[in-house]
Amino acid sequence: MQTKLQIAFEDIGHSDAVEARIRDEVEKLEQFYDRITAMRVVVARPQHRHKQGDIFQVRIHITVPGAADIAISREPAENGAHEDAYVTIRDAFKAARRQLQDMTRRREGHV
Repeated sequence: MQTKLQIAFEDIGHSDAVEARIRDEVEKLEQFYDRITAMRVVVARPQHRHKQGDIFQVRIHITVPGAADIAISREPAENGAHEDAYVTIRDAFKAARRQLQDMTRRREGHV
């Protein structure tokens, strides 16, 4: 990556463990697609619920040369799957990988 990875936390305190998980996922994504020039990841907790667990939201913005920026947003799920920050991060990075795969296929003319 040409620019430093940006990780931000909104309405939630900074967590070294969450940041480490994000860095691991970014590393895996860079191994898959090494032309990423910039990336920003935002972890948010838009709701504060007292009776149930909090719901997390992850937004990823990826810049690659010669293509439109890729934006991924994993909103709170209806089934409660995003009550765990790690599950939300995993889902967001899976979506990012799929979008990079689709972009690669379009560039190579497979789609």
